[in-house]
Amino acid sequence: MSAGQTSDTTSSVETLNVLTRTRTGLQYRSMEMENPPTSASELTSLPAMSWMRFAKDLYDGRIEQICILSDLERMKSEAEELRQLHAASTTESEDTLKHKDVLPDDIPAELPQDKGIQHEIGLVPDTKYCVTRQWPLPRDQVKAIDDFFESRRQAGRVRESKSPHSAPTFCVKKPQGGWRIVYAYNKLNDATILAQKPIPRKDVIIDSMAKSTIYSALDLRDGFYQILMRERHRSHEGEHSKRCVTHLLRSARDFAPSYFDDVFVHSPAVNGKTDVEVHKKHLRKLLGLMRKHKLYANLKKCIFGASEIPILGCLVGKNVVRPDPEKVRVINEWPTLSNVKELRQFLDIATYLCKYVENYAGKIHPLSQLLKKEAEWKWTAECQQSFDAVKQDLTEALILAVADQDRPFRVVCDAPDVVIRCALMQHDHEGRDRVVYYQLRQLKPAERNYPVYDKELLAMKYALAKFRVYLLGSGPFVSTTSGLNTNPEG
Repeated sequence: MSAGQTSDTTSSVETLNVLTRTRTGLQYRSMEMENPPTSASELTSLPAMSWMRFAKDLYDGRIEQICILSDLERMKSEAEELRQLHAASTTESEDTLKHKDVLPDDIPAELPQDKGIQHEIGLVPDTKYCVTRQWPLPRDQVKAIDDFFESRRQAGRVRESKSPHSAPTFCVKKPQGGWRIVYAYNKLNDATILAQKPIPRKDVIIDSMAKSTIYSALDLRDGFYQILMRERHRSHEGEHSKRCVTHLLRSARDFAPSYFDDVFVHSPAVNGKTDVEVHKKHLRKLLGLMRKHKLYANLKKCIFGASEIPILGCLVGKNVVRPDPEKVRVINEWPTLSNVKELRQFLDIATYLCKYVENYAGKIHPLSQLLKKEAEWKWTAECQQSFDAVKQDLTEALILAVADQDRPFRVVCDAPDVVIRCALMQHDHEGRDRVVYYQLRQLKPAERNYPVYDKELLAMKYALAKFRVYLLGSGPFVSTTSGLNTNPEG
């Protein structure tokens, strides 16, 4: 919508140039508006919508018309951008529409087929009953739980249980709205023999995406209800017995690694084909496998053909990794700490993001001293300075590179007073020096007495141990010590 008015300034009716997107395409037209708003606040006082929600609605065809408010000179460029967005969404939706059966609003009301794998819960020998009473819940949570189980009871996915085992059920809010049903299986988990199938490593998943430039993410709907549970193990669930659990796709793991019920698809340009063409082929294969095994994804939580996708607390895209902005916002807004419990909560999140911060262990040293058993809680100016420094560094966190095994690596080490630290570095496709990983730890009391050269050798040994997966078999690499400076501008 252009701000180029054609009416007299004294008139209360103005004619505006409008660019609209309809189901038939882009159209220019004139529109008369009586008593149009004059302030920016009036023009922007609309319900907020995240770009992810907007893109999903656009892909799904729920948005019938878009009006863009802009200056007249920006009209042509915005129209071109909108045409490109429309073309991309139409192309992607063609593939998703062909596989609409695996992207349903609700899972079919039937028990899933036997996929050759049945879940079982092994209990430690001589385990007694695992019983925890249901605690009181607000009325809206009770209704959400009742509706959840009733729908699955009608579908045959759960059944009334006479099991002596019992675990409380409650709800937590989903980021997209609605309730997530959660079970407090603390006692049952303590008595369960751990599964022998290892959980995929986050770093391995991200490293597999080197050289990829286009991404999609699929979330399996009600993942824990998509695989049958072995009959003799259907009595450990308290009020209802889950009969299905998530199944991780393996046939497409070269381009679609999975983590529980999340599947990440990534594609590079290869053999003269563009990344989009390769990505379409990968998506068709993955969706075909889902159709074959009757696995269903939640379309509202899926992302298709993006340049960046969220993966386990970070954003990955085009050979770079950066922290999740939401987690960074939480850290940035954290109030001053007043006790050990709050300190542990803060450090739990900060440590999860520490790989984006240079010398993290050294910066939190004053805070970590407060966690010692004999330490008295005393919030000093040094603690406040450390707290502020961690928040500031996480807010301005570096963007890391995805390791490319076809390029040489460089290791940089340093040993300040109380920590040893190192960085794995690599030149990107534009020749810039980029950090792939940070690793660091605090020195033990005895190690702090080492002479400087021994500390630096210790740092080098630590670096080689931490980065051995990347350095072994990669050919010659450079290792330097004394003065870790990973800033390309430094």
